[in-house]
Amino acid sequence: MRNDLAILLVATLASYPIGLALGQPWLLPLLNALPAYLVLVHRLRKGERGGAVRAMLWWAAALALVGTLAFVWWPEPLGPLVVNGPKYKDEMFHWIRTGIGREGSPRLFLPQQLLQLAAFVAVGLATVSAGAIVMGALLMNQMSFYVASLARAGMPAWGVALLGWPPWAIARVAAFATLGALLAEPLFFRVFPAARARLKVIGRGAWVVAVLSGILADWFLKALFAPLWGRWLRALLP
Repeated sequence: MRNDLAILLVATLASYPIGLALGQPWLLPLLNALPAYLVLVHRLRKGERGGAVRAMLWWAAALALVGTLAFVWWPEPLGPLVVNGPKYKDEMFHWIRTGIGREGSPRLFLPQQLLQLAAFVAVGLATVSAGAIVMGALLMNQMSFYVASLARAGMPAWGVALLGWPPWAIARVAAFATLGALLAEPLFFRVFPAARARLKVIGRGAWVVAVLSGILADWFLKALFAPLWGRWLRALLP
């Protein structure tokens, strides 16, 4: 494993106890995002688009795993410390228990997801992806808080592991992590023009296709399987 990737994973792990202990809600996603952004800049300066994307994918996976475990095991109430976490958790639990809610209805979830995608792209392009990575950390922590809440509510550990992060959420995370790396490029190469010469132009199209495929997979799988997923969760949630 490359040194910068190892540092990224260790720093991401450390960002949770530090951010939660400091007790400032907006500080946690900033601490989550900082090591990811430094590695992204480092790899793009070396002309490694693929390496930058892979680092963002590893970072997203680390956020999902470490964030969920941290929120399960943290000894103090977490609601005030996770931006939008309690609101999203309440929305998801209402959907699980009643079958009514945004999660199971394309008519309701597509407008929200299109708005989030547009905001992610706009912020990413305007901030050389710094704002997009912070936004990604916010959304990841929101989801991790919900998954951890399933465990805290008494769902069996195997149920949380298998059903907490559904496949459409994983597809969306992978797509946004990849997109976050690509959105840095337009302004980045104005600041570091020498890096453009080192970057392989071939391959960008494949990553764009991967992003679009992940976003479409998210929408399709969610529309098709979310109602069934909700019934499985309902059967396991006390």
